[in-house]
Amino acid sequence: MKPAIITPETADTALGYVIAEEVRHEGRRAFRKGHRIGEQDLDLLRQLRAPVHAVELAPDEVHEDDAAIELARLIAGEGLELRPPVQSRVNLNSSRRGLLRVDADAVIRLNMLPGIAIFTTIDRLPVNPGQNVAGAKITPVAVPRSVLDEARAIATALDHPIVTVKPFVPHTVGVLATEGLSDRIRDRFEAAVRAKLEWYGSRVLRFAYLEDDPDAVAATMRAMLAEGADLILTAGGNTIDPLDPTIRALPSIDAEVVRLGAPAHPGSMFWFGSTIEGGVPIVNLASCSMYSQATVADLVLPWVMADEEVTARDLAGIGYGGLLDRDMHFRFPDYAADSDDEPEDGR
Repeated sequence: MKPAIITPETADTALGYVIAEEVRHEGRRAFRKGHRIGEQDLDLLRQLRAPVHAVELAPDEVHEDDAAIELARLIAGEGLELRPPVQSRVNLNSSRRGLLRVDADAVIRLNMLPGIAIFTTIDRLPVNPGQNVAGAKITPVAVPRSVLDEARAIATALDHPIVTVKPFVPHTVGVLATEGLSDRIRDRFEAAVRAKLEWYGSRVLRFAYLEDDPDAVAATMRAMLAEGADLILTAGGNTIDPLDPTIRALPSIDAEVVRLGAPAHPGSMFWFGSTIEGGVPIVNLASCSMYSQATVADLVLPWVMADEEVTARDLAGIGYGGLLDRDMHFRFPDYAADSDDEPEDGR
């Protein structure tokens, strides 16, 4: 980039230059940083009292808007739409409800390149259509083509997109509870579970209310699996009780516990299991989370609904960010909203 100072006298020679600062005239913005000077700008440039700082781009340099578009296309996978550049920033918005996946290591590698700025929200968040999940820009008004070539090499060397929104996959869900619930509490519980599952596009196979009998629990889960359930939710239970009927029933249906208790607060009563053959998830809703919309189960359900494998390491990772107070509300599905459109903002 070759720096230049534009005055009223030299305005006619500035065609194609890029303005490097915000320029105001008579109390209003005349030009924003990064503006490319065209024929329509010459009259105004001749009227300005103060000189304008600008740069002349070399043939191998890419303007910030074009660079941002290219970067956004490099990182965007499925389930995203790119918005036109606003002040050199291209937003990536979710085009569907689903699970956001971000390759954080790749984002860091890209941001190590000079002038590159890729920014995202955090990995594995449930998102709604229209939600802004990432942005791409460069910090100067232009970058050498070689920098973008390096960025392309990083992105194309991966076997997966850097940012994507995986769709939620409809599931057929069997739900069983081993706690004695009154009719009023059952109605409330069923309404809460149905609302959550419908948000994911899934449906309830049926509800079953059982005594504390592991044989009855095993028989019910076995029947649900035979009826087509590809996810089982179990309500109640106690991870510290060695006689908990649901946990004792798992071996009888060739299932196992992946993790007892989550490294979160609250979350110590949560557990997650899976059938050994077929990998059907079994997600426990502890007593305190049977109606709440912000529980450990609600952190894990989006992974399950996007057909992701949930491992013991995944569950151990909940501990980072696992202090689930009110400040963590953004991590949970927005069950009450159909979408979460965000307006564009500036730099």
